[in-house]
Amino acid sequence: MPLAALPSAVEGHDLVAVSVVQSADGTVADLDALAEAAADAGVPVALDVTQAAGWLPLALDWADWVVGSGYKWLLSPRGAAWLAVHPRVLDAGRPVGANWYAGQDPWDTVYGLPLRLASGARRYDASPAWLPFVGAAAALDYVAGLDMRAVYEHCTGLADRLRGELGLAPAGSAIVSLDTTSLDTASRDTDSLDTASPGGAGVSPERLAEAGVRASLRAGGLRLGCHLYTTSEDVDRVVEALR
Repeated sequence: MPLAALPSAVEGHDLVAVSVVQSADGTVADLDALAEAAADAGVPVALDVTQAAGWLPLALDWADWVVGSGYKWLLSPRGAAWLAVHPRVLDAGRPVGANWYAGQDPWDTVYGLPLRLASGARRYDASPAWLPFVGAAAALDYVAGLDMRAVYEHCTGLADRLRGELGLAPAGSAIVSLDTTSLDTASRDTDSLDTASPGGAGVSPERLAEAGVRASLRAGGLRLGCHLYTTSEDVDRVVEALR
């Protein structure tokens, strides 16, 4: 359903599952409104922070489940992901993929049946992807030492500056999604934009790549992200390529 309408539709459902930040366009869910609505209705909430953790300051101790992959904004290798389970719902789930690593004492409970699962959230663990977690440990140690408010201001400041240069309102998100239909219209008006991308989209990721910018087409939009390593010069390159 439309993200803005989510808090008003909580009552009467068994579970709310939502991404804190939408992957396609960077829209940020209204977590305060969602938390209040879920508490009033007594409906559990599962949050996906894959596109949020690492640039957006988060306080999610009210949620029942929080899941996230670390391969992007948390600067971790692919294969590292985590699940946090609130104690009140620890027994509400069923660890259908439990293996030896989820045992109460892995080197004892690995032998014999039934598998004796850990009493805490570790009962949901799978055997780690060993090498990705080595990289993730280093990355998370670095990220955890950062001032997350400063990170947020850096990322959203650059993203909103890009939006402003293109005549768009600020959005307070590190992800920028540009309507390729509008870009295509601009190309017909100015004859300055590349219209050779699939489906007639205004500017292709390939055109931006020539300018030293990585972008992607997602859900009909040209998607860019601003993170710790993004600079003002990067924004300038995007604007120049689009113009």
